Amino acid sequence: MTLQPISPARHEDGRTLYLAGFAERFGMNDLSGLPLLWQRFAPHIGHVPGRHGHDSYGVCYNPDEQGGFDYLAGVEVNAGQVLPDGFSTLTLTPQHYAVFEHRGSLQCLKATFDGIFQWLPRSGERQADAALFERYPAGFDPADPDAVMEIWIPLQRK
Repeated sequence: MTLQPISPARHEDGRTLYLAGFAERFGMNDLSGLPLLWQRFAPHIGHVPGRHGHDSYGVCYNPDEQGGFDYLAGVEVNAGQVLPDGFSTLTLTPQHYAVFEHRGSLQCLKATFDGIFQWLPRSGERQADAALFERYPAGFDPADPDAVMEIWIPLQRK
């Protein structure tokens, strides 16, 4: 099956985000641990000290040449928040982003990412050396065929 590139829903200048949650290292050849990370984190979502807002975030950062990357499943918190043992923190600095919508079950998320990364080289844009993230609204159900979430791809400023 040949996927078609998808266009961004919009471009947006992000703001500083202070995130806290659970983080692990993954490789592109085996992403099976991502749902398990979210399953471990999910019971904490409404109980993270200093939580700010209602969205949850999945952040890919620190990529390497072998396809490895760190991934944080987390929520936004107040800067400098003291957190329970086992939590990781990550600060995202302001970037310019292309924002894409993913509609439907997370089982099809890879197809959306594939479409984004087909769009990117054809768009004239260049990805910035910064974290990309998924933004999940409150109440997001990963199995709901009508669910909507966003993927934020950092772009180099022109």
